[in-house]
Amino acid sequence: MENDDDRLTDADALDEAEDMAEQTIRPKTFDQYLGQEKAKKELEVYIKAAKQRQQTLDHVLLYGPPGLGKTTLAMIIANEMGVNIHTTTGPSIEKSGDLVAVLDELEPGDVLFIDEIHRMPRAIEEVLYSAMEDFYIDIIVGQGTESRSLHHELVPYTLIGATTTSGKLSAPLRDRFGIDIHMEYYSEEELSKIVFRTAGVLKINVDEEGAHEIARRSRGTPRIANRLLKRVRDFAQVAGKDMIDYDIAESALNQLQVDDAGLDRLDRRILSMMIELYSGGPLGIKVIAANIGEDQETIESVYEPYLMQKGFLKRTARGRIVTKKGYEHLGYAYPEKKE
Repeated sequence: MENDDDRLTDADALDEAEDMAEQTIRPKTFDQYLGQEKAKKELEVYIKAAKQRQQTLDHVLLYGPPGLGKTTLAMIIANEMGVNIHTTTGPSIEKSGDLVAVLDELEPGDVLFIDEIHRMPRAIEEVLYSAMEDFYIDIIVGQGTESRSLHHELVPYTLIGATTTSGKLSAPLRDRFGIDIHMEYYSEEELSKIVFRTAGVLKINVDEEGAHEIARRSRGTPRIANRLLKRVRDFAQVAGKDMIDYDIAESALNQLQVDDAGLDRLDRRILSMMIELYSGGPLGIKVIAANIGEDQETIESVYEPYLMQKGFLKRTARGRIVTKKGYEHLGYAYPEKKE
């Protein structure tokens, strides 16, 4: 199995140094936040209305592929509301006591951000229903005949949940979010602006063509664009160049095996495996996962959305199929009988 840490286009993988860099370049306000215009306009209205009523913001669900800025947007929401943000993840809340401890830290109006909320245990999710709707939790303490229920009041707060797809949440939990925001892939123009902004913060010299080439291969994802910028900077430095131009960007990204559509080795491996071993499909997700040594959730949330968005893969009732465009991108002859 290929190591995910080696994937420069894996929007989920961040080491400690890169995470610190992300904090440095992370925008703090809607004005600084590039892209996601529809989401920003909606949120600005909801935040303004909540502040005018002097109420907490309704609970917010942010969903979309990794690396599109869900965490950053949550921090901006808290900043625009003028409140503190407390962050945790779904998998880290293992029992009701963990949830109570997190909620008890909140001051009135604060934001609680739960990343990967779809990975929260179902029993905890059920406890969260009343915590979201009526700001209280009933906890069962003790066992057997000695068990009893404790009623625990909470301060009004805003829960922001982030997930790669809202379909992974149960209907009862999803329905308790009053604000539903879909995060979309970024355009090349938006990513070019992000590359320039990051380059300015990190004091990296990049020209317009160099920034656009990095943006073009960044899978529509800001986190990947920032990562590729830093790796291309390394190549430019070693080559003795003080400016990242088109030639340096193209050469570096080719050496990093990120092609001109933003596909890396694992993306191409999925498509070539399907073509060579299964005539392009249709193929079930379990078979794909077994063949490339990845778990199903990673394929569905990281690889598949981008391959579909680029038109290289499509889903049918019978399974996944490599499209004619996918065949042609990898240089395979497309069997006309598949038309």
